Amino acid sequence: MGKPLIYVLSDSVGETAELVVKAALSQFDDGPFDLQRIPYVEDKGTINEALVQAKEQGAMVGFTFVIPEFRTYLLEEAKKYDIECVDIMGPMMESMERHFNLEPRLEPGLVHKLDEDYFKRVEAIEFAVRYDDGRDPRGIAKADIVLIGVSRTSKTPLSQYLAHKRLKVANVPIVPEVEPPAELYRVDPDKCIGLKISAEKLNDIRKERLKSLGLGAQASYANMNRIHQEIEHFNRVVDRIGCHVIDVSNKAVEETANVITNKLRQDSQE
Repeated sequence: MGKPLIYVLSDSVGETAELVVKAALSQFDDGPFDLQRIPYVEDKGTINEALVQAKEQGAMVGFTFVIPEFRTYLLEEAKKYDIECVDIMGPMMESMERHFNLEPRLEPGLVHKLDEDYFKRVEAIEFAVRYDDGRDPRGIAKADIVLIGVSRTSKTPLSQYLAHKRLKVANVPIVPEVEPPAELYRVDPDKCIGLKISAEKLNDIRKERLKSLGLGAQASYANMNRIHQEIEHFNRVVDRIGCHVIDVSNKAVEETANVITNKLRQDSQE
């Protein structure tokens, strides 16, 4: 006998049903199991074909139909065939309809319209990783926001935080010995954000960083003369660009992100 089989039917893509089925299957140790997804069911003929196959193969059926007629039909026909059949979404929708006293829209595929937001967020996260720490200056022109700062000004975590808000962020480290990429001076200054930090705060952060790496705090990385040199160079760069500067000395990443998103909102209204 082959592996136990579950048919997953949907009047949309069927991902929701498949995820629920897989989550339930994870509680059983006697697997593996086979899943057969049948998406975009638009007529009763497709339902009948699936039930015939399920009966022949001794399979059970899980489904997500938002159209009540399909839900009722499938449950009735499955009962005639003596097939174990589970309505994954119907009972929840019916309970919500009763509780909220609202009529459902009954449109297949709405969850995937919402998922566009998810895919934009994933795209932004991947963008932040690809153009992190100035590794590819081509990202500067493509970005919604370009973060500029010396080392340990939270450029990377801030990039990721903003990416979860669907913003494509590139960040560029400012180091005295390395000339910033030419793209930085060609991009719209309104897209650039300089991350300013006090020498004392930066010194504390870098000392802690060196400790976590098992290195002595005497390294030039945490030397105050070196830090002042980096900050002066940073000031010259942001003055040349003419970009907005945020003092992050005593700000959490979330606070800095809120300042940036508020600025973007104001800019878009002007």
